[in-house]
Amino acid sequence: MTALDWTIVFVMYAIIVATVVMTKRYMRGVTDYLAAGRSAGRYLLTISAGIAGLGAITVVANLEMGYQAGFAMSWWGLSMALVQMIVTISGWVNYRFRRTRALTLAEFFERRYSRRFRIFAGTVAFGAGLLNFGIFPSVGARFFIHFLGLPETWHLGSLVLPVFPSIMAVLLITAVYFVFAGGQVAVMITDFIQGAFANLVFLILAIYLLLLVGWGDVGEVLSNSPVGHSKINPFDTGYVSDFNFTYFLIGVAGLMYGAMSWQGTQAYNSSARTAHEGKMGGVLGLWRGRSQDVFMTLVPILVFTVMHHPDWMGFAAKITPQLEGIENEAVRNQMRAPLVLAALLPAGLMGAFAALMVGAFISTHNTYLHSWSSIFIQDVVMPFRKTPLSPRTHLRLLRGGVVVVAIFIFLFSLFYKQSQAILLFFALTGAIFAGWSGAVIIGGLYTRWGTTAAAWSAGIAGVSLTLTGLVLEQSQRSWREAGVAFWGLLDFLGPENAARGAAWVNENLPNGQELWGWAMWSCSGVYIAVSLTQRALGHPSFDLDRLLHRGKHELAGETEKGTVKVGRNWRAIGITGEFSRRDKVLYLLTWGWNVTWVLIFTAATIFFLTREIQHGDWSRFDSWWLGFWHTKIWIELAVAVVVIVWFTVGGVRDVKALLRALAKKDRDEADDGFVSRDTPD
Repeated sequence: MTALDWTIVFVMYAIIVATVVMTKRYMRGVTDYLAAGRSAGRYLLTISAGIAGLGAITVVANLEMGYQAGFAMSWWGLSMALVQMIVTISGWVNYRFRRTRALTLAEFFERRYSRRFRIFAGTVAFGAGLLNFGIFPSVGARFFIHFLGLPETWHLGSLVLPVFPSIMAVLLITAVYFVFAGGQVAVMITDFIQGAFANLVFLILAIYLLLLVGWGDVGEVLSNSPVGHSKINPFDTGYVSDFNFTYFLIGVAGLMYGAMSWQGTQAYNSSARTAHEGKMGGVLGLWRGRSQDVFMTLVPILVFTVMHHPDWMGFAAKITPQLEGIENEAVRNQMRAPLVLAALLPAGLMGAFAALMVGAFISTHNTYLHSWSSIFIQDVVMPFRKTPLSPRTHLRLLRGGVVVVAIFIFLFSLFYKQSQAILLFFALTGAIFAGWSGAVIIGGLYTRWGTTAAAWSAGIAGVSLTLTGLVLEQSQRSWREAGVAFWGLLDFLGPENAARGAAWVNENLPNGQELWGWAMWSCSGVYIAVSLTQRALGHPSFDLDRLLHRGKHELAGETEKGTVKVGRNWRAIGITGEFSRRDKVLYLLTWGWNVTWVLIFTAATIFFLTREIQHGDWSRFDSWWLGFWHTKIWIELAVAVVVIVWFTVGGVRDVKALLRALAKKDRDEADDGFVSRDTPD
């Protein structure tokens, strides 16, 4: 890191801190703290939520996954395009949730099911979120240590302090201050600044690294992959573990089932100015990540190239000893790409990437600190009260929750030893809540026949299944521990049978993604079966119109007034009377872009599945695949240039509109998430 690089990092840090100081006066009530006064526009929502859901840990995780799976991973990712488009542009789940005006998901559960179920759901969401969030600080801190080449200790006078916890502490304290000062208002605005900066840096880095390494070297390395391990041909990846076709098939199902299930960025679900504005923010989200997606797809391949190409042998020889010095295999895999990038990037770009990662670390941590602490206070503590809290006491509790969460994840990161890929850990811990909540959310928003008993049944089944999987995963490396807990009987059948049982467990135990898939199907079945059984026994229907503020329950200002006439054919693809002409054009462009890639995916998949391949040798198609990926990358980069300018201008306009709205807004102290009438169990 040169003086220029450090300057870039500190300027970025100073800008976001100054922004918090200047905007904290706009946060004047509980609704402002929890949901930015429900005043956010579409561009602000999509850029801020995008970087909030990214984070330093997600960058490291995707670089780790891409190194293993290569371009083939992205092909199966295209299978998600149609489903993702339908889910997003239809406003699936998100639109109806915003219509409920609930400030948290579990508040909606109380309004739809019962107060006791709200407490159960809030507790599970909070617990799963803490486990999931627990490794964020450690992964981020390790990135900075290895990327910046920092020593293990630093000196403060006569004191010798370890660098690892020091970095975690500094960045966590910054994130805590952001939430303390301005709640969701500060979180959202600083996330926007960091998101706009990150999109630009991702674009520049992707172009620079591609030109530096060269596509010719990439083609030479990737064409030499053994049969079944191709990183360019998705039909020749039979031996790729974990990040394979099954991983993405489950992901496709999860796009619809898991819409809004994960609550790490839950405040964004409630912050939109209207339900339609939130829906359009989702549509824009399908365009926002162009430069980010190219970076996540391309850079791991470039890292793989320089570590395996003969012309880069001298370079790889310098990186390998650094990797071998990391004892933990999981951490070693995570740090490979950061170490390579640290050696490849010149002054200026080195600092820009470091600043991007500082911003990504802070943006995700302040958002998650805000989310999990809010869920704990709103959905675990507050429902036990018979009367609402005063605004002052309420804000004190919310801020106190932030400190508790920050202390927990700091200690968890210090002592937890990672044993698997980051994304698989995310899937495993996330499934504790997301594995069952999808069935309860969809059933609650879209059916009148979904019952409280069904919600309880699905929740208990999902938690039981996923916690069992979590315990098994943590113990699978020690057969004796797993045998005592689950397979003790085999000890009585002889050591050979015990060893055979151990091997069976290690080979067949589902990873985090597969466990999530099992939870989705089983919990959906339980919810439907219990609901329909109760319906057959005469259980009354639920009043959805009241929950969604429709018809006679309509609230002023909650529905947009469109400027175009909408016929039946337009409604069939999700265009409603709330659309303006610009909305309609954007909608059609989004359909066209995504349908084009789906058609390419479908045609190529049919073509390759109908080929006769001798002895699994797909090498004759390598040049075609290399050409396809090269072309796709440059198309995406060209689109990214337009999107960055377009979204940054729109986002600046939305920030100004948000601050104007908050400055003149009348606060309703009763709008704090407290539900005065308990729905009976």
